[in-house]
Amino acid sequence: MGSSVVGGEPGGPADDALVLGEQTAEIARVVVEAAPEAEKIPAAERVYAYVKAAILDRAYPGGELLTEGELATAVGVSRTPVREALLRLEESGLVKLYPKKGALVLPVLPQEIDDVLEARELIETHAAAQVWPRRKQLIETLTARVDAMRACRRDGDAKSFLEADRAFHEAIVDAAGNQILAKLYNSLRDRQVRMGVPGIEVQPARMDKSITAHQEMIDALGGNSVKRFRELVVMHIAEAATDLRGTR
Repeated sequence: MGSSVVGGEPGGPADDALVLGEQTAEIARVVVEAAPEAEKIPAAERVYAYVKAAILDRAYPGGELLTEGELATAVGVSRTPVREALLRLEESGLVKLYPKKGALVLPVLPQEIDDVLEARELIETHAAAQVWPRRKQLIETLTARVDAMRACRRDGDAKSFLEADRAFHEAIVDAAGNQILAKLYNSLRDRQVRMGVPGIEVQPARMDKSITAHQEMIDALGGNSVKRFRELVVMHIAEAATDLRGTR
């Protein structure tokens, strides 16, 4: 089960590593490629990055039972760091631990989609209000994110497009200055990655629609209505909800 992912086959964690955040992505890449630098990374971090990448990539699908022994062998560590990593993954809502049995990869349920999107809306609309007094400084950062989305659209790179999309929203939440909410938001986006975004690879028009929505948010930041900015954030999340519910 784990060995095929460690081998770095196409479609494994290395391909989708960007969705994990820069530090965790790099750890996942090193583990997947079995690079020499792996031994310098704490064992629990290696296991966490490896399993998280495999779950988000759906190499470990919902309903699969992961055992400590299998994961220890796959990553090349003892069982103690595996337990530590699995506890972190349980806190993130990705697995459920069963003593003496292993960790069950939690399947995506329709209710989870609703819950994740509702929580996203609460955090992002709060962040939109918080950043409004400092919006001028944020425009440059968000413009760079949209430029990256446009470049990915030209290249037909759907995975990198989705990462640039995520970075856009994370920049707004980070700028709000609440680290607890920023951490929670990151975990919500991880869970959304696992739900999938159907059809974006074969429907480039959806990329165009997303770019337009993000540019409208930037334009609103240059205006005088925080209400308009928040409304655009809500509309964009509602569109994401429609897309995600289409997978069920």
